[in-house]
Amino acid sequence: MEKIKVKKLSENAKLPVYATELAAAADLCSSEGVAVTIKAGETVLIHTGIAMEIPAGYAGFIYARSGLASKRGLAPANKVGVIDADYRGEIMVALHNHSNCDQTVEAGERIAQIAIAAAPQFDFCEAEELTDTARAAGGFGSTGKK
Repeated sequence: MEKIKVKKLSENAKLPVYATELAAAADLCSSEGVAVTIKAGETVLIHTGIAMEIPAGYAGFIYARSGLASKRGLAPANKVGVIDADYRGEIMVALHNHSNCDQTVEAGERIAQIAIAAAPQFDFCEAEELTDTARAAGGFGSTGKK
C-alpha cells in the first residue's frame, strides 16, 4: 500500500481511516472542538484539521458518506470536492443540510470520505471533426432506462 503524508493542523484532527479492508474511500472527521449545528438548508464549512501531500498525477475526491446523506441529509455542498496534488492547505468540507430540520455534527464525527484517484492532465486541442460513435450526440437519457 502506498503512503500519503498527512499533517495534523489541530490537536483534534484525526488521520483519514478506511472503515473496511476493501473500502474505496477513507473517512474524514470533523476537527471542530465542539458540536456544530447546521440549520435546514444551510451550508457550514467544517474543518478536518489535516493537510496532505497527494502525489503528482493524483487528486483527492471528497464524497458524501452514504449514511450521513441518506439518514440525515448532510452531504458536501459542491457534491464532489476536488483536492489537487499541489494543494497543501487544510482540507475542509462545505457540509450542506438538505433535510427539513437542524442537524448537529458532533466533535470528531465522520463527515465525508476521500478517495485518491489518478487524475492525468491532457493537452486539449481544437478539432474540426470528432470520431463517430453509435451514441453520437445523444445526451441525457439517450441510452434508455433498461
